[in-house]
Amino acid sequence: MSTETIIVEQTLMSARLDKFLSEKLPAHSRGEFQRLIEAGVILINGRPAKITHHPRAGESIEIHWPETQPAEALPEEIPLHVLFEDADLLVLNKPPGLVVHPAAGHATGTLVNALLHHCAGQLSGIGGVARPGIVHRLDKDTSGCLVVAKNDAAHLALSAQFAARKVEKVYHAIVCGKLAKNEGAINASIARHAVQRKKMSVVTRGGREALTTYRLLEPLAGAMLVEARIHTGRTHQIRVHFQHLGHPLVGDVTYGPRPNQRLAEAVHCKASRQMLHARRLVFVHPRTTKPIAVEALWPEDFKETLQALRR
Repeated sequence: MSTETIIVEQTLMSARLDKFLSEKLPAHSRGEFQRLIEAGVILINGRPAKITHHPRAGESIEIHWPETQPAEALPEEIPLHVLFEDADLLVLNKPPGLVVHPAAGHATGTLVNALLHHCAGQLSGIGGVARPGIVHRLDKDTSGCLVVAKNDAAHLALSAQFAARKVEKVYHAIVCGKLAKNEGAINASIARHAVQRKKMSVVTRGGREALTTYRLLEPLAGAMLVEARIHTGRTHQIRVHFQHLGHPLVGDVTYGPRPNQRLAEAVHCKASRQMLHARRLVFVHPRTTKPIAVEALWPEDFKETLQALRR
């Protein structure tokens, strides 16, 4: 990891940090700097920067550039569960444990490697060589519906729908404990955790607005099966919002180690990953403009956890 230092010469109260850096280093986009700030690798006077920060004269900005990844992912014959496919896009039922795109520690065996083989070069190039065709993300251990663009026109149209919050995103989750209400809304802003930079947290000031609505599907032993709809697309949104309610996801040791330990002791159920599944996606087809609704069945580990909690 290389480090680059910039000393701010003039206070710029009208320019955010990401804009300032993209103008100072035009070879890199504003979006790239936003991702680096969220990752906690840009420091101001030795402290992690906030995306809303306005540069002030005399400040020292350190950019810790991540190590360069391989220039190009290679095709790999990895089985894919395709739910819908045509010349413009495909929707997959992503299995749990599958990393979406190559990164440090995951140079091979990713969804991108599988897509390069399956689509034989027919993928949108907008995501760059590391993320061809990838329009949105699911965590490694989250399963379910994921849409992929085969060409740039489809990618742009789909990305615009996600950005405008016109995509219906429905998840099924198993959460610890008993919710106070059978349905409700969690409207709480989310930001990078102040100390643990790989985690997100609910904040009362700053952060990005985040809205999740939910309803009870089935009460379980020491837990509940819920349907959650996300109306924004923040990192770890469902996991963080249910932790905020005091009911983290079953199997989520990042956001709910103690409730999961209590659940394991009480009902002898210990899930191997967070029980979160992208059940349904509804969007407008970028070419035909007709609505596309796709549903993904639960994976086996999700069903096994449900069965264990039903006894």
